Amino acid sequence: MENSNFKVLLVDDEEDILEFLSYNLKKNGYLVYTAKNGAEGLAIAKKITPDLIILDVMMPVMDGVEACELMRSTPALEKSIIVFLTARSEDYSQIAGLSVGADDYISKPIKPKLFISKIKSLLRRLDKTGKLEEETPLILQVNDHFRIDRERYLIISNGKEITLPRKEFELLLLFTSKINKVFTREEIFTKVWGEDVIVGDRTIDVHIRKIREKIGNDYILTIKGVGYKFVNP
Repeated sequence: MENSNFKVLLVDDEEDILEFLSYNLKKNGYLVYTAKNGAEGLAIAKKITPDLIILDVMMPVMDGVEACELMRSTPALEKSIIVFLTARSEDYSQIAGLSVGADDYISKPIKPKLFISKIKSLLRRLDKTGKLEEETPLILQVNDHFRIDRERYLIISNGKEITLPRKEFELLLLFTSKINKVFTREEIFTKVWGEDVIVGDRTIDVHIRKIREKIGNDYILTIKGVGYKFVNP
């Protein structure tokens, strides 16, 4: 099957959810692994390096937000796509998830066709090397003090190495692909999250804030009512 090379890790404390999602993923050709809490999921993820990790937010032992944060701090898992399963609609859950590097959300109750469609859409942007678009140089020298190492997912600023979660890195790579170009919010959503992925209006803003905290406020400018642009200060 076309999806047989992709490894998916499901982490949820509800047995029926694990069985339901596993069945639908296996039926569509994915290699599926399961865990019942965040700690168990983290241990399995380190062993198998999944392409996609689906985490429930509320779990015993270790919740999804904490597990996501630890996964994102694990070098081998930097390129794994992480999606939260959540029955909570509060903004807090989404903001907390975004701040620790989640890529997307799937709300319960889950409809099989929509679930598989979203999984396919997410994995469509990930080839088996985990690389971004090939036309982007492996080392992008922004100025004498700032460069981007695409191969290692690193920012080097004034000699200091800064690691960004996947979505933050993809955003920065998009902005630096055309310095001084204003990217509209719609353009950013399409190029970084994909046309088939639905995310909240504040998603971009949260990611930009986290990037600025790490690289400084001088590089990414907000163009009110339009979007953002990267400048060379």
